[in-house]
Order: sequence, then structure tokens, then C-alpha cells
Amino acid sequence: MDNLRKSGRYIYTVSELTKNIKIILEDSFPSIWVEGEISNLRLPNSGHMYFTLKDKLSQLPCVFFKTDNQNLKFELKDGLSVISFGRISVYERQGMYQLYVEKVEPKGIGELQLAFEQLKERLLKEGLFAEEHKIPLPEFPERIGIVTSPTGAAIQDLLHTFNKRFPELHIIVNPVRVQGEGSAQEIASAISEFDRLKNVDLIIAARGGGSLEDLWSFNEEIVARAIYNCSLPVVSAVGHEIDYTICDFVSDARAPTPSLAAEMVMLKKEELLERLESIEEILKKVPIELLNQYEQELDELFENLKLRLKFFLDSKEKGLDVLAEKLCALSLLSILNRGYS
Repeated sequence: MDNLRKSGRYIYTVSELTKNIKIILEDSFPSIWVEGEISNLRLPNSGHMYFTLKDKLSQLPCVFFKTDNQNLKFELKDGLSVISFGRISVYERQGMYQLYVEKVEPKGIGELQLAFEQLKERLLKEGLFAEEHKIPLPEFPERIGIVTSPTGAAIQDLLHTFNKRFPELHIIVNPVRVQGEGSAQEIASAISEFDRLKNVDLIIAARGGGSLEDLWSFNEEIVARAIYNCSLPVVSAVGHEIDYTICDFVSDARAPTPSLAAEMVMLKKEELLERLESIEEILKKVPIELLNQYEQELDELFENLKLRLKFFLDSKEKGLDVLAEKLCALSLLSILNRGYS
């Protein structure tokens, strides 16, 4: 062998040594969890992620390939403490050992909770939750669109409540999956379809309660933007009273439960009839009240006219008295009475 010299020494090439080290590392650390703080994060157009995990004493280069990071829920940022799972190997071209990451979890907080907080903060800064963008709910909707699962408890609660309050109400259900892969896209498409067709007066996006994972479809950015871009008012009725989703913050109104959403958007038939009767009574009284007001104005005008006429006559009478006195003073009888002859 060329590398075996007379002295009996075996001399490795750089490539040979690197390959041997790679084999040893891969055999020793085929799968490993590593805790550290992210620094020097790079996100090239390839979709791969490159960063360094560090602590107070050491640093470990990491690569997170696109095929593994596609399902990452939260955003990696410099300074974020994480726990990374992967395998140790060597990047032979540079002779550098690194962690080939397969999964990343935030330290001290759940992955979904961190993703929720990050998206909430970003959309808040963009103005998607701004009050001035909220659309008022119609007072007397005739047609209501519901985006929910056709087999879940939410649709049953909504239909039952609407039937009790106003059986004649026109309900259109756009059925979607409310959980699992692809459900967020279905929810967003259903909202956009209602908005495009304009066949309802408002939309209710609903599902029953569940864990953060169960409700996650309503925390997806695609759903938030579909609601924000919708020209129809949207009511969020997702989960229970204690559950909050991104959908709640971007919608025009939030109901703690699907049943309360139905109560929020539609009065009882009896209440509506009472309000209509009240309005009818007010309309009946309006002509009488207007007539009374006009009569009062006529009375005031008449009194004003009387005062003006009295003032006019009094002033004319005083003028006549002055003229009469002047005539008397100039008459012959007045001169004779003063002793003239």
C-alpha cells in the first residue's frame, strides 16, 4: 500500500480520516437530543435552515433540511432556547461535525403555544385585529352562513338554537373539516366562497371545544387572512368560553360557544315581533306629534303677530295724538283762547 511505509506507519489522507471520523460519530450518536440557544440563523431560498446551537462554553453547527422542517409550527429565531433532535455526522467537504436536525421543540413552552404567540404578535403588528376594520353585525339578518363540520356538535347546537329563536331563518351550511391536515385550507375556502357569492348576510365559523391541537385549524394564518379579507361580517364561535384562537381576534365578533353565537346574531321571533310592534306604535304617533308641534308653532306665531300688531297700532295712535296737539295749537280758536283779538 502506498500509505504503508517501511517504518510500518499508516498515513491517512484527509478524506480517509474524515470518513473514519464520520463513521465513528454516526455509530456513537445515531440519534440524540441537544439543548442550546439558536444563533447565526440563516434561511436561504433552498428552504434549508442553518444555525448554531450554543451554551456558555461551546457551539454546535446544525442543519435542518427542508424535507424535515416543513411541518415546523413556530419560527426559529436567534436567541430562542430549543431542544433539537437529530444525528451527529460530518460535513466532509469542510471536515466539520454537525447536528443533522430532524425535529426542534422550544424549551419551556409547547411548540403550538409558541407558534400561537408568534403568529398573534405578527398579525397584531400588521393590523389584522384593529377595531376600525371590524364590520358591524346586521341587526336583522335574513340569511346566515355557517362554516363548520356537518357532523360535529357545533352545527347541532347552532341549528337547535336558531330553530328555537326564529324557525323561518334561512341557514346555509358550507361543510368543512375542522381538524386535521388540510382543514385550515377548507375553512378559508368556505369563508372566501361565501364572500364571493354574497348569498348570506353574515358568516359564523364554528366548532366545539377541544385541546390546542384540536382547535389548531382556527389558528392558521390562511384562515385569519380569509376572515380579514372578507367583506361580510364574521362571527367566531370556536371551542368553549376559555378557548381563544387567532380566529377570535381577527373576526368581527366573538361568541364563547356556538349556541351563544346563534343568540348573538338573531333575536327571538317574539322579541323581534315586540320590537316591530313598538316601532309601529311609534310610527303611528309620529303624525299626531308632528301635528301637535305644528299647532304649537301656529299658536306661537299668532301670539307673536298679535303683539306686533298691538305695538304697531299703539305707535300709530301716539303719532296721531301728537299731530292732533299740533293742529290744536295752530287753530284760531286756540289763539283766541290765549287772549288775542
